[in-house]
Amino acid sequence: MSDNSTLCNEFTKLIEIVRTLRGPSGCEWDRAQTATSLSPYFLEEVHETIEAIHENNHQKLKEELGDLLLHIVFQSEIAEENKQFRLSDSIRNINEKLVRRHPHVFGDVNVKNVKEIKQNWEEIKLKEGRDSLMEGLPKTLPALLLARRIQERAAEVGFDWDKIDLVWEKVHEELDELKDALKLSDDKNITLEFGDLLFSLVNLSRFLNINPEEALYSTSKKFVRRFQYIEKELAAKNIQLKDTTLEEMDRLWNQTRTEDNTSPS
Repeated sequence: MSDNSTLCNEFTKLIEIVRTLRGPSGCEWDRAQTATSLSPYFLEEVHETIEAIHENNHQKLKEELGDLLLHIVFQSEIAEENKQFRLSDSIRNINEKLVRRHPHVFGDVNVKNVKEIKQNWEEIKLKEGRDSLMEGLPKTLPALLLARRIQERAAEVGFDWDKIDLVWEKVHEELDELKDALKLSDDKNITLEFGDLLFSLVNLSRFLNINPEEALYSTSKKFVRRFQYIEKELAAKNIQLKDTTLEEMDRLWNQTRTEDNTSPS
């Protein structure tokens, strides 16, 4: 049996399983679900998939992609039951969109580089009925990722800094404005200026080719690991966190920093 035949058979089997679960003799829990009730689980599976990618865990990624596919089939099955659309409509839609937005592959458009490909992509989206380049950004995106995507879209049409030195200047400018707001004790303006500083740092991450979401996630994991080291060391001495001093916690923190720096990569 060819790979394509196996793929089609397994995909068809998944659809049949979901329909059975949603059917009269199926699972009470599955029958009770709606598109809205499933959305938190859908988001959870997306994050678990991303985690598998970050960990370079191929076995876990294989499983998580299957879980994601289940949710896609589940959502489309609910839509079909409500006579809204079918899964084949979604597949046809993405097929047509990919061909339409890659005229340099499926048409006769010539491009010189990736920058022109991205510019064409955004221009095509506007021709599809959007009034702004900023349309279509999901409201549920994490704030750092949303800021990054906003900046990327603006940059793709030339609204961008020419060099990284100017980005650094903007970061320092926003930091100074935050300090000024703090001196005035203006809570509303402090929040706005802090947001401006974060936005400028996300812009810097783009110039450094760093994913800000991944960078902050990595730092957060590092903080947890080091704090748990403090807890472990204190527990070994039968000392509770509330009974220790900041100086002692700092000493242990610096100790685990040293261990991090000497650990093999």
